[in-house]
Amino acid sequence: MQMRKSTGFFSFAMLAIMLVFNSCDKEYATIQDIDEARIQAYIKQNNLSMTKDPTGFYYQVLTQGTGAPLRNRDSVFYTLNVKSLAGVSFFKSEAYGNEGNYLGYINPSSYRIALLGVRRGSKVSVILPSYLAYGKNGNAQVPPNEVIVTEINVLPQPTLWQLDDQKITNFLTANNLTAVKSPSRVHYILSQAGSGPVIDIGSTVTLKYKGRLFNGTVFDETVGTGYLVTKLNELIKGWEVLLGMQKGAKLRIFIPSDLAYGLNPPSGIPVSACLDFDIEVIDVTN
Repeated sequence: MQMRKSTGFFSFAMLAIMLVFNSCDKEYATIQDIDEARIQAYIKQNNLSMTKDPTGFYYQVLTQGTGAPLRNRDSVFYTLNVKSLAGVSFFKSEAYGNEGNYLGYINPSSYRIALLGVRRGSKVSVILPSYLAYGKNGNAQVPPNEVIVTEINVLPQPTLWQLDDQKITNFLTANNLTAVKSPSRVHYILSQAGSGPVIDIGSTVTLKYKGRLFNGTVFDETVGTGYLVTKLNELIKGWEVLLGMQKGAKLRIFIPSDLAYGLNPPSGIPVSACLDFDIEVIDVTN
C-alpha cells in the first residue's frame, strides 16, 4: 500500500514540473519567434509576397530589370536603403554614390543570396531578422534586436566606367550644364581660353582650384593668394585633360572615379566618387 502512495505522489510531482516548464516555454519566447511574428505582421500589413530563405530571412524582387542575370563571379553596383519595420532610416546611399563588389563577396550573405540570378536594373527587398542582422548588441545606428528592411537597387551598368559616365551625364543634366567629353572620359567646360605657354605632360603648372563632390561638398581648394605648384604628371589622371591648354585658361572639369581616387581615396572623399573641379591655370613652365 505504501508503494502505491509513493508512486502516486511521484507522478503528481512530475506532472507539476512539466506544467511549470510548459508555462515557461509560453512565457519566454525565443528571439527567432519574436522576429518571425513581427516580420509576418509587416508582410501582411504591406500586402507583400515574399520568399523565406531556409536561413530565416525574407526577400522579394520588386522590379525585375532587363540586364543580364547576376552570377557570383560578376561585379555588381547597387544602392541601399536600410530601415526598420517602422520606417526609421539607418542608412541610405548618397546621391551619385553607390556600393559595389563582386556578387560572391557581398555581405551580409543574405543580400548575396537574394541577388543571385536577378537581372541588372532590378529592385529587391530583403528583410533580415535581428539575429541575422546586428543581434542583441545592435550598432551605432541600429538598436538591439532590430529587424531590418533593406531595399537594394541593382544598377544596370556592369562596369565602373559606364556607371561613372552615367553619373556625370545625370549630374550635368540635373544642373543644366553643357560640357565637352574628352577621349579620356573627363567632361569639361572651358570658360576662358589661355594665351600663354601650352601644357604638356612634363609641364610644371601653377594652379588655383576648388574640388567638390557631386553633392556640393568642397573637399579641397586653394585659398586666397595660395597656389598649387606641381608637375602635371604628379596629379590624378583626370587632370591630364589640361594637356594642350594654355596659361590663363579657366575651366570646370568632371572626373570619373577611376581617373580620380577610385577605391583608395583620401579622407573626405568617398570610395568611387566622381569629382567636380574649378581650375584656373596661373602659369606654365616647360
